[in-house]
Amino acid sequence: MYILTFNLEDWYHRLAYPKTMDMQYWGGFESRIEAYTEKILFFLEEENQKATFFVLGWIAEKYPEVVKKVISAGHEIGVHSYAHELVYLQNREEFREDTKKAIDILEDICGKKMTLYRAPGFSVTESQYWVFEVLAEFGITTDSSIFPASRPHGGFRGFPISKPCILDVHGCKIKEFPVNTCDFYGVRTIYSGGEYFRLFPYSFIKKKTEKSVYIMSYFRFRDFDPEQPRLRGLNPFRYFKSYYGLDGNLKKLRTWVRDFEFVDLQTADLKMPWDIVPIMKV
Repeated sequence: MYILTFNLEDWYHRLAYPKTMDMQYWGGFESRIEAYTEKILFFLEEENQKATFFVLGWIAEKYPEVVKKVISAGHEIGVHSYAHELVYLQNREEFREDTKKAIDILEDICGKKMTLYRAPGFSVTESQYWVFEVLAEFGITTDSSIFPASRPHGGFRGFPISKPCILDVHGCKIKEFPVNTCDFYGVRTIYSGGEYFRLFPYSFIKKKTEKSVYIMSYFRFRDFDPEQPRLRGLNPFRYFKSYYGLDGNLKKLRTWVRDFEFVDLQTADLKMPWDIVPIMKV
């Protein structure tokens, strides 16, 4: 089961960079969200492909018509927080307030209950299982926040599986669709989204996909935007990861969705045999 998802955020919604982590600076950046929403929607229409969009609440508040265009095109909407803050830097009440604000905005635009969530930067860590209690409190039934490998913004290295499961946190049950991993010379790594998809050659991605029964992809619009402004002050390694492979990345994604059958999260959820998947009790 291969799942196609996008995080609907602008190019400057970057983590661990002072002038993009703070909302007070966001109004000073050129927005590219409307143009690239059109571009991605056109791509999906061309490929007759459905996807799930995890929408940043701040974007939905500023650009509600963008969200409405995604809905009109027949795609699924999920919550991607309001302020794009790292979850492991929030306490329970801060997370609750941020999540509620995003849910309220999106439900008002969409006219329906929000049931899907993804944390910014997959920043839920081993010490924050309480996140899922808060999500359940707001009626979230399905999550895709667990990144079961090391990463600069947290990562859930101790999570034992990288396939769909049910999280049981003090009786609160959430369906979890973690990011998939693969073994790369003895290291647990990712290839199905973000900079990982850009860094690996397509031959590697295709080979790993052929051997996988489950893939959770994730893309930001900036992964396909070679003309986005460059941020100053990034260290050389992060600069390379941020901007390598932007040219031709949409063509690369087009090849991937043509070579393999992808679905949105809603379709994947309906196909999952939830009665026999692992239950992770914490």
